[in-house]
Amino acid sequence: MACLTRTWTAAVFGLLVLIGANPFPANAEDLIAEAEIVGCKDKNIFGTGVLIERESAEGIKQVDVSLIVKGLKDGKHAVHIHETAACQPCGAAQGHHDPGPNSNTKPDAPRFNHPYHMGDLVNLEVENGVGVMQTTTNRVTLSDGRLSIFDEDGASFIIHTNEDQYCDREGELRKGCAGGSRDACGIIKRR
Repeated sequence: MACLTRTWTAAVFGLLVLIGANPFPANAEDLIAEAEIVGCKDKNIFGTGVLIERESAEGIKQVDVSLIVKGLKDGKHAVHIHETAACQPCGAAQGHHDPGPNSNTKPDAPRFNHPYHMGDLVNLEVENGVGVMQTTTNRVTLSDGRLSIFDEDGASFIIHTNEDQYCDREGELRKGCAGGSRDACGIIKRR
């Protein structure tokens, strides 16, 4: 049954792309990565993530991110690219992807950098059990370099139980402000 539902999700995502619902069609020269999204504890949560890297007119690398997920509760859910390609358990994905000497991957630590981690994305909106998110970021790359999510330990998507409140001031800083518990995870792999 799980294989059939995952096939259904991939077919729906492909159909959305074909009918133009995906504003990010890939070109032959674009780098592409994918993730199969699975529930951390609830096996009824599943979906697909696609990342497409392209260069802007100014030569800046940008990554289009599309997610479609089924089985989450309705409402907004925080989505982040986490620093390790591991989902078993979902905590193995570690903190938010944020390379560099001044990074702090814990969003509610005293010296925080949330919502400015390289892996911080916009919320996923779920309606009638289906969540769709499409956004573009220039904070990460699929190609080699300091911002690449394909470093020595890879990266994963994490979808959280609650919405990201984009807490960035000392007064807003509280446990869970970046989405709280982890509902789903997907290891990002090059296509």
